[in-house]
Amino acid sequence: MPKRPLSVWLIACLYLAVGGVGFVFHFPGLYAGHAFDADAIWIELTELVALICGVFLLRGHNWARWIAVVWIAFHVIISFPDTAKVAVHCAIGVLIVWALFHGAASRYFRRDPESGNAR
Repeated sequence: MPKRPLSVWLIACLYLAVGGVGFVFHFPGLYAGHAFDADAIWIELTELVALICGVFLLRGHNWARWIAVVWIAFHVIISFPDTAKVAVHCAIGVLIVWALFHGAASRYFRRDPESGNAR
């Protein structure tokens, strides 16, 4: 079984941390009022996606790296029109794409996560 590249490990931990901390931090927003708060639910769902993504990045599932890219791209889009936020999310996005798609990472995601064999 190929060794997990450090870059994949770091990005997976980043997604686990952001998803976990964000989920806990925003959870009280679900109960802030007695009215239905769709925004709070969407925030919790995006944090849950980050958690799931982090877990499956560690397990070597190729689809998880694509979800990671879509997740950060979504954050770039919702950062508009704040130029500083867009710039920060774009920079983080570039790092994530590089970390998950460079040579060693690509080889890691080409293997079958269940058997450890190359696909």
